[in-house]
Amino acid sequence: MPLEATLARVDADLAAGRIPVARQRLRGLVSSFPADPALRRRLAEVYRLYGEPAEAGRWMYLAADRDAAETAAFEKQYDTPLRRMRALAWRGPESEAGSAFAEEQLAAVRTACTEALGRPAHWDFLPEYGNEQGAQEPAEGPGSKIAGVLIGAGCLVGVLAFLSVWVIGVVALFD
Repeated sequence: MPLEATLARVDADLAAGRIPVARQRLRGLVSSFPADPALRRRLAEVYRLYGEPAEAGRWMYLAADRDAAETAAFEKQYDTPLRRMRALAWRGPESEAGSAFAEEQLAAVRTACTEALGRPAHWDFLPEYGNEQGAQEPAEGPGSKIAGVLIGAGCLVGVLAFLSVWVIGVVALFD
């Protein structure tokens, strides 16, 4: 659906009081057009209707005229650089941010994330959740090997049970 048509639906949803639907449409638009500051601003306005300053701060984080209290709430809720990178939902180079302020904010968050991870962080390739502390994937320990064996044994039992039921059915069919 084109951007203008979706924005018209957002306006209609807001006018009809369907705020959650409007919010979801705007989240989809920000996902599709992460560099559009007007979409981020509209999404922040919807979160203000909910009384959610952290989420409003999240979507206004790249705007120079952002509210300091909302920014602080965002930074408190998303307390690590990696969580902030994920929350900002940015893709692509920082140079496409549209303003010097937004570009500086994105660079600062990425640099902080790089320092926290101990390896370069990129907007398009963020580490998975749960791997925020170290630069490498967690090593497999003895517990993970046991779990792998148990999972494999469970799968084998399931396959054998299926095959035995199938063989019994075939035998019964020809008796």
